[in-house]
Amino acid sequence: MKKLVIQIPCLNEAETLPGTYRDLPQSIPGIDEIAVVIVDDGSKDGTSDVARGLGVTRIVRFPHRRGLAAAFAAGLDASLALGADYIVNTDGDNQYSGADIPRLIGPLVRSEADVVIGDRNVQALDSMSPMKKRLQRLGSWVVRQVSGTQVPDTTSGFRAYTREAALRLTIVSDFSYTLESIIQAGKKHITIAHVQISTNPRTRQSRLFSSIWTYIKASAATIVRIYAMYEPLKVFGLIGALVFLSGLAITARFVYYFLGGYGQGHVQSLIVSAVLMIVGFEIALIGLVADMISGMRKLIEDLLYRVRRMELEGPARPRGGAEDDGSTKRG
Repeated sequence: MKKLVIQIPCLNEAETLPGTYRDLPQSIPGIDEIAVVIVDDGSKDGTSDVARGLGVTRIVRFPHRRGLAAAFAAGLDASLALGADYIVNTDGDNQYSGADIPRLIGPLVRSEADVVIGDRNVQALDSMSPMKKRLQRLGSWVVRQVSGTQVPDTTSGFRAYTREAALRLTIVSDFSYTLESIIQAGKKHITIAHVQISTNPRTRQSRLFSSIWTYIKASAATIVRIYAMYEPLKVFGLIGALVFLSGLAITARFVYYFLGGYGQGHVQSLIVSAVLMIVGFEIALIGLVADMISGMRKLIEDLLYRVRRMELEGPARPRGGAEDDGSTKRG
């Protein structure tokens, strides 16, 4: 028996949720049961009531908005508690075509990957401005470099996970799960694949960020933070080396003038260089300590993974305040 759980994070999606729900497949070859989980991120328009009216019996509802990352993580917990073998995440605004779900989970069913990301072919989307396309291409390139993966559309929310991959993910960002989960998967050597998908006409503007600048700042901070968590020695070592070498270059400049008989007028350069080299060395030491902490983090993540598996062997409840028990069978 193979079970697929489709989780749909929602924020004020009362108008678009019915279309999203109706677009989901009734049956998929190789899948014996399909269930749906709605994660209501503090909606004020009755999204949960609409979901219940559609027949959804597994609803995770936050009293107040906690953000997309928290909604995604709560959805994973609820899906795992339902006994999901595969988990698909899609958006409540009906951006992604439900007909592509069989294609999305195909590599998982064939045991070719643990995570599959839907590639929207962003450069061909008419609904996205040229500026956003360039930023998306740049951002995806950066994520590929720091994660060691080959995902072309790193901001796509249409993605699928095996049960094992979902158990190993630990989302810590408050902004969005899309970039963090890919970097985590790459650092944990979880196999990632991507497939071409189609998109439906846009129904509304994004609610994740208020402006492009806000999105850039939040995304950059997420990338740096998560990469530094897994590669602290590289990050702090590089910064420390740059600062130390800057001080060394100033020292070389002082020596040049000193040998030329003009050293007395450049004593202040020697002081600045000494400070920079000391600071650079201290930053490198911080990187060494952070690397040791990172090793402990890996042990803690492995422990959390084992605890999750133990919890799911018996009665378990998803975090986030699920309103009802049971699942929605389709087909």
